[in-house]
Amino acid sequence: MAKKTSDDKRVQAEVAAGTNADATPADGKLSAKAYAREMKKLHVELVKLQQWVVHKGLKVCIVFEGRDGAGKGGTIKAITERVSPRVFRVIALPAPTEREKTQMYSQRYLPHLPAAGEVVIFDRSWYNRAGVERVMGFCSEEAATGFLKMTPAFERLMVDSGIILLKYWLEVSPEEQTRRLMARIDDGRKIWKLSPMDLKSYDRWDDYTRARDEMFAATDTAWAPWFVARSEDKQRVRLNVVSDLLKHIHYKDVPTEKVTLPKRKIGRYTAIDYPFRYVPEKF
Repeated sequence: MAKKTSDDKRVQAEVAAGTNADATPADGKLSAKAYAREMKKLHVELVKLQQWVVHKGLKVCIVFEGRDGAGKGGTIKAITERVSPRVFRVIALPAPTEREKTQMYSQRYLPHLPAAGEVVIFDRSWYNRAGVERVMGFCSEEAATGFLKMTPAFERLMVDSGIILLKYWLEVSPEEQTRRLMARIDDGRKIWKLSPMDLKSYDRWDDYTRARDEMFAATDTAWAPWFVARSEDKQRVRLNVVSDLLKHIHYKDVPTEKVTLPKRKIGRYTAIDYPFRYVPEKF
């Protein structure tokens, strides 16, 4: 009993000092250890989902939209970190070419839609027209409103063809967006994520809000609803989105035989004394 009391006092002291790796810090954010523990559980379920998708030949399409700095890339990385890129494909299309600009708008997205046994994740999607293209003047207002009118029917065709369509909007506050964009400027690992378009659109907060609201009003349908995830806390939004998408795709464990390593014989061949060019071991 004395040992337990001593441990309790130690944990309380660590929490007060902010040193307990398994505690929730005073600012309410998850500890690194708690986040890793929960994400590991979800990764196991994502692997089960992957096996079920392949086994049943499911077609899954997941769309991520949101303002710059909302956390789309980190959330997608959390989903794909432990699964096969041959099953989970991430699509992040660049600006359209001159040829693509002359095509039917949705045409450039059609080849990337999932076939049987695939999960396709769009890091921004056809909704570019309702967002950045509309706000930044890359399309006419007539083209934007026409897109909003056409999209529910387009997505109905996708769903009727057997595609499981999930649409996520990551919502971030202007203060948090500013903090994240500033962090990109000061971090050599993230500076590539800060595009000229991010800077141009930074002062268009209200315009993006209006575009978002009209997009929801036109395309939040019974067959393809929008799911909004608050992304002020990057770790929590990743856990919340992954657990939510697992909830929307019904899957089961695929029956498999227990894996055992076969016996092997080593030593029947002697390797030659080759002058390998080894990588310098600086660490």
